[in-house]
Amino acid sequence: MVAGGISIHAVDVASGRPAQGLRVEIWRIDPEKVRVAEGRLGANGVLDHPIARGEGVSAGEYEVLFHLGEFFGDSDGFLTVTPFRLRIKNVDEHFHLPLKFTRWGYSLFRGA
Repeated sequence: MVAGGISIHAVDVASGRPAQGLRVEIWRIDPEKVRVAEGRLGANGVLDHPIARGEGVSAGEYEVLFHLGEFFGDSDGFLTVTPFRLRIKNVDEHFHLPLKFTRWGYSLFRGA
């Protein structure tokens, strides 16, 4: 079990494949707005960034932005940027965010 951090794992369930290349941004929005991570998911659909190991994580409210419209290369698509907000009180807890999506919808929750 990983202690601390925010990890991302995303799968395009329509194709059954990890979301390689999906751009993700993680912002701490309270107490002040600052981007704490940005990157593209690897071949395994995981964001390889120090934030997954807890680097740069402090108590506060966060917003994760998933750039799904860009991922599909579809400027006329239904989903554009999908936000997810969460609050971290205990920085020793790990927050795993598995995203399952298609062009038309998504499911996102706190995983194990």
